[in-house]
Amino acid sequence: YVMKAEHGFDLPRRLQIEFSKTIQHITEDSGTEIGPGVMWDAFQAEYLPSEPAFRLRSHELHTRTIDHHGVTSIQAQLEIDGAAHSVYGEGDGPVEAFVAALVAAFGDSVDSNFDVLDYTEHAIGKGANAQAAAYIETLSDGGKVRWGVGVDPNITTASLRAVLCAFERQQR
Repeated sequence: YVMKAEHGFDLPRRLQIEFSKTIQHITEDSGTEIGPGVMWDAFQAEYLPSEPAFRLRSHELHTRTIDHHGVTSIQAQLEIDGAAHSVYGEGDGPVEAFVAALVAAFGDSVDSNFDVLDYTEHAIGKGANAQAAAYIETLSDGGKVRWGVGVDPNITTASLRAVLCAFERQQR
């Protein structure tokens, strides 16, 4: 409730459950209830860090039709711990293509079964200045479920940022 009322984030139920574990650790460590400000700080630190290790710098999407089926390709430029990386992947849509690109580029050093379980999006605010919020639930080889959150005026970019957030969180 606090995240929606105070900041406009309508968290999916399973993300609420995941985030509540973070809040529970904070309350157990402090021995007191926490206020909306501390909750927001914890949310930002976990899902929207100001200095993420994985940053989406740019992306280019192309869609083509093969046998009446759309195939999306993505070329994305990332910054990972300060180093530039270019990734390429294909899929049924932008999210699937980006997941394929990440697995292809980093599959040797990370979970190669990184996959999306759920996706939700909504607007934060109204009118031309609205931001898009995207939430991605992911699964790794080891069965770890981790959520990612992305925010951007462009819904596609918000979705890709959510994937990258979840990918980074899966690596922890």
